[in-house]
Amino acid sequence: MSLIDLLRAPEVREPASDPVERVLEHRRILASRPMIRGVFEDFYRRIRALDERYFGATEGARVELGSGSSMLKDYYPDTVTSDIMPAPHLERVLDAMQLDLPDASVRALYGINCFHHFPDPARFFAEVERVVRPGGGVILIDPYFGALAGLLYARLFQEETFDRSAPGWRADEQRDRERANQALSYVVLFRDRARLLAEHPELEVAHAEVMPNYVRYLLSGGLNFRQLAPTAATGALRVLEKLISPASRVFGLHHLIVVRRKEQRPPGDARS
Repeated sequence: MSLIDLLRAPEVREPASDPVERVLEHRRILASRPMIRGVFEDFYRRIRALDERYFGATEGARVELGSGSSMLKDYYPDTVTSDIMPAPHLERVLDAMQLDLPDASVRALYGINCFHHFPDPARFFAEVERVVRPGGGVILIDPYFGALAGLLYARLFQEETFDRSAPGWRADEQRDRERANQALSYVVLFRDRARLLAEHPELEVAHAEVMPNYVRYLLSGGLNFRQLAPTAATGALRVLEKLISPASRVFGLHHLIVVRRKEQRPPGDARS
């Protein structure tokens, strides 16, 4: 038995026989473990704060894509939850490659740990240009590409890869076509940003940051592994994260990116 097998949470059956049951397993873990729930609460609060900051008074729906086990709606009830497959707690079935949403009807699209599963990122961003109102946008949290992230993500999840040198964006352009590439957000939004903005001129990358809650994420076990620190240590771990926050670019495990649809300006308005 490998170390990964020993660390795996007993609630998470491997391999997963039913994708919906896996989502429900993860949701039960998220609801029952305060440490990992606190990590996701940080994600939710930060997403909402950046929504308010960058999308201002833009009207339209707030839609979470790839919601899976997410509890975002518990904190922000005006969010519409969705995934590519139905589940009892989700409101919509939506395919990010072909969103069943009216044109210019959305203020914000949210995606937590789902972007690297998108089979065609260019098609997704074309849908962003279609369904998001000018001034709105998409907020993504996905695996980061720092030193620790590259080391761990390449080894922890057998069903996914971490290939920063992938030759293309689409699933059929990956070296391993059978597994999702957890480095996809790096490839599209950082390495190939010039291509992204050239192909989708209505969009701009308005913000990017590394999430600093990696100590709690690691010791909580995330949604798949055993918790390695007592829940009572959560407060002390938060303090530690603040003290070592300058090291987040080396040790961070998730990053957050805001992609905004540019506001339309009247003809002759030359403002930058």
